[in-house]
Amino acid sequence: MECQSCGACCAHFRVSFYWTEADDAPGGIVPVALTRQLNAHQRCMAGTSSRTPRCAALEGEVGQWVGCRIYAQRPSVCREVTPGDPQCLKARAALGLDAPPAQGTSPQDQ
Repeated sequence: MECQSCGACCAHFRVSFYWTEADDAPGGIVPVALTRQLNAHQRCMAGTSSRTPRCAALEGEVGQWVGCRIYAQRPSVCREVTPGDPQCLKARAALGLDAPPAQGTSPQDQ
């Protein structure tokens, strides 16, 4: 399962991270304009702390085709999620998407 055909995690979770990951801090890379301050030490991606989360950097239609406008500059928490991991499966289930096929198999093999 490729993230580019899913995007569920970007439309289900609040994407929060330590403030120094934003580009207004030395060494930060996440565009600060796409973040919101949560408290003195944390920010989140804009759009992800709402009742119906959707990251401001997400483009496309969840479950069809999606892309991240800031993929190379995404927060560490986004880099940690991998296709088929528990967070991925939780987000997919919450949005009514089927579980992805096991790695190395195609839908025809199942």
